[in-house]
Amino acid sequence: MRRGVGLLLAALLALVLAAAACATAPVTGRPQLILVSEGEADRMGAQAYQDVVSKSQVVTGTPEAQLVRQVGQRLARVSPQVPYQWQFSLVRDNQANAFALPGGHVVVYTGILRYAQTPDELATVMAHEMAHNIARHGAERMSQQLVTQLGAAGLQAAVGAQSPAAMDALMTAYGAGTQVGILLPFSRTQESEADHIGLVLMAKAGYDPRQAVGFWQKMMAAGGAGRQPPTFLSTHPADQQRIADLEREMPEALADYRQATGQQPPQPQAAPQAAPSTGRGQGFIFGPYREGPQGTRP
Repeated sequence: MRRGVGLLLAALLALVLAAAACATAPVTGRPQLILVSEGEADRMGAQAYQDVVSKSQVVTGTPEAQLVRQVGQRLARVSPQVPYQWQFSLVRDNQANAFALPGGHVVVYTGILRYAQTPDELATVMAHEMAHNIARHGAERMSQQLVTQLGAAGLQAAVGAQSPAAMDALMTAYGAGTQVGILLPFSRTQESEADHIGLVLMAKAGYDPRQAVGFWQKMMAAGGAGRQPPTFLSTHPADQQRIADLEREMPEALADYRQATGQQPPQPQAAPQAAPSTGRGQGFIFGPYREGPQGTRP
């Protein structure tokens, strides 16, 4: 009986995947599995955003806060048509971090301004976060977790006659396998995609896309050698891979920049040395599945 229930759940999962895997990410054209409605994801994002700003010191009226809003609005004007009323907030926090929440909510921490020292570098950060929203990565991540939960339920139903110890071992192995084999690679795919979409978005807004490479080089230098976990255990691509991908995608972005501005981008100057990090963490997080106040490596 239990085995039959497990097979039924597996069949149901296959049908859900076949019916739902029809969304397509903008710019990259990657097929997406999205089981969560846009309205539901946006509602959760708005609730999480209100929770964040109510517990944080939101910076307003300063040149830095004005720049965050101006860069965000300029990027929003050239973004793909999405039903968002974009909100851009600067929060006082020493983390070198930023994150996005479904529904068009982007939060930048003051700590990232140590590295995003020009409008083009700030556009790199904000376009990356906006890309998570534009590509509906929050809803896609929720859907991925729903699928793994359904798989766990099917596995339990199929082998429920096992001893408690055997069941615990099996479910631990399943959890580790889905984390390393599915969820973490999926997260790295989304981060790489946000880099790509963000690069195109900043170029279309008239920001020099080559500054994105310099920004990530500074972040890599600040992170220090050997401080990243192995790639297969990381939520983000390795720094070197991230930079290589941006350089490979640069011709597309430069063509968009020339079309937007009617001119060649100026030769980039050597980026100023960023101050050493004193924050609690570095990287970008996005919700509603925020990974805690310490953030993650970029």
